Amino acid sequence: MISETLKDAGVKMDKAIEVAKEEFASVRTGRANPALFSRLTVDYYGTPTPLQQLASFQTPEARTILITPYDRSSLSDIEDTLRKSDVGANPSNDGNVIRVVLPELTEERRKEYVKIVKGKAEDAKVSIRSIRRKAKETLEKIQKDGEAGEDEVSRAVQELEGVTKKHVEEVDRLLAAKEAELLEV
Repeated sequence: MISETLKDAGVKMDKAIEVAKEEFASVRTGRANPALFSRLTVDYYGTPTPLQQLASFQTPEARTILITPYDRSSLSDIEDTLRKSDVGANPSNDGNVIRVVLPELTEERRKEYVKIVKGKAEDAKVSIRSIRRKAKETLEKIQKDGEAGEDEVSRAVQELEGVTKKHVEEVDRLLAAKEAELLEV
């Protein structure tokens, strides 16, 4: 029961790290990257549909992304979604594809992105700590119910703290890498 609780917490913390990586990828750097649009959903025939499912993406230049919808009737809906998004680009539509030219990043905009990334990193850490708290409560309940001794539970709690620390350090490492990437001119 204790090992299952620890394993479950580790798996959930790994998922929190993956979510943080996806969140970091959605924050723009100096290069055009289709991951910028991974969180956008388009109202497609009344159903919110991820943009990635409605179109293909190409990056012909460093700051340009071509979005080719699979269904041309969704072109204006995709364009509207891009305009309303926080990507910070003005899409242009030529009837077949949508061309998104990302503006040059200013120092002020880069610092703004760093703040956004730090917020996302803090969200990931909060999520990891929440997982730790729930696992610790489960371990304490196991002890209270008499399914395990105090020594076993205290060892498990120490192991849980180590796993938590490792995952928080991984978020910090990812944050430092993304911050360096954003501030790179």
